[in-house]
Amino acid sequence: MKLCMIGTGYVGLVSGTCFADIGNQVVCVDNDDSKIKKLNSGISPIYEPGLNELIKKNYLAKRLSFSTNVKQSINSSDIIFICVGTPTKKGSINVDLSFVYKCAKEILKYTKKNKILVTKSTVPIGTGDQIENILKKKKKLFTVVSNPEFLREGEAIRDFRYPDRIVIGSNEKKAFKIMKKLYSPLINKGSKFFTTSRRGAELIKYASNAFLATKITFINELANLCEKSGINIEDISLGMGSDNRIGSRFLRAGPAYGGSCFPKDTKGLVSAANKYKINLSVVKSVIKSNHERINLLTQRVRKILGSNLKNKNISFLGVTFKPNTDDMRDSTSLKMIPYLCKSGARVNYYDPSGEKKELKTIKNCFYKNNIKSNCNDADLVILLTEWDEFKSIDFKRIIKNKKFKIYDLRNLYNAEEMKKNNIKYYSVGRPNIN
Repeated sequence: MKLCMIGTGYVGLVSGTCFADIGNQVVCVDNDDSKIKKLNSGISPIYEPGLNELIKKNYLAKRLSFSTNVKQSINSSDIIFICVGTPTKKGSINVDLSFVYKCAKEILKYTKKNKILVTKSTVPIGTGDQIENILKKKKKLFTVVSNPEFLREGEAIRDFRYPDRIVIGSNEKKAFKIMKKLYSPLINKGSKFFTTSRRGAELIKYASNAFLATKITFINELANLCEKSGINIEDISLGMGSDNRIGSRFLRAGPAYGGSCFPKDTKGLVSAANKYKINLSVVKSVIKSNHERINLLTQRVRKILGSNLKNKNISFLGVTFKPNTDDMRDSTSLKMIPYLCKSGARVNYYDPSGEKKELKTIKNCFYKNNIKSNCNDADLVILLTEWDEFKSIDFKRIIKNKKFKIYDLRNLYNAEEMKKNNIKYYSVGRPNIN
């Protein structure tokens, strides 16, 4: 099939590349000329394992192309995917749909024959209805479909190829047949093809992310209880997760949740509910607890090092919200590092995905390009992101300060081993055995 992906951000680029890899003719279109030039030169603007290789493969096979020509890209395609950003409006919990509606107006302007128009972006209930309203002048030419994505950063290619489910929402049955044909290579490998109303599909995405965010927040709050009562949170997670009704995923205590989805989508769901005068008290509590989580972790740094942080050397291992991505959106590091620096500490950080523009302007915050130089003079090492290369570090060998401490926010290390090596070690939700 001939597909047009409008937007070459995370969703559009990964989905477009993977659609090309299963045999479709795909054009990814964006109004950012520099981004398109990079893509046409074989350079991906985002960090995602395996994506660069897949782009090059399908580009050379002439199944995948990149363009700034919206008109030509729309008219040369049968199915158009809207993959633009839907950020939270500044200072509110409402979703900014201006990019989505701008796309709809451009599609209306340039379309001359029948098209399937698919919202891949995460959008609130009723967005498809609003798009139809924009398209009413040529309504007969369009079938508007909701097809939310469920790609995890760092695992996106695998998630596309082997999805738990493919959700298609439409108010017209003919769209289900077309979308089923598009996804047939994945369905034939066992992926579940789930159809519902368009509004149903829009809500499924928000509800899924809000529930996962709730699991993370729940286990983080239990970790606080475990620390006070001398219980190991990992035992609790295992005991709970062994119940098939609950499941073990997203039951790992750690920092606040972050990234491009959970913070935005929990707020978006509450905003949508407010319009219908429904009080989503559980989700509201999740948002509040997650916000407080960062403050709690930062105050624990003060307890570990003492109330006066002036001239303390603090080293962060990882600053992205999760491993295998360069995404800094709503990462715990963006709140902890500025606070610690303002309190007089000197902060070094190393992340395998490179230096971060978000941290460049912070006084007394410095990027180091390897683990050793990052941790060399540390009073405290904070393990924030569980990249593979952090799993077997010989801290005694690389750190000069004999009295250094470790604060492991991912429970990556063995507390008993740390004790044997005379390292002061602190973790999340586990008894302190120092």
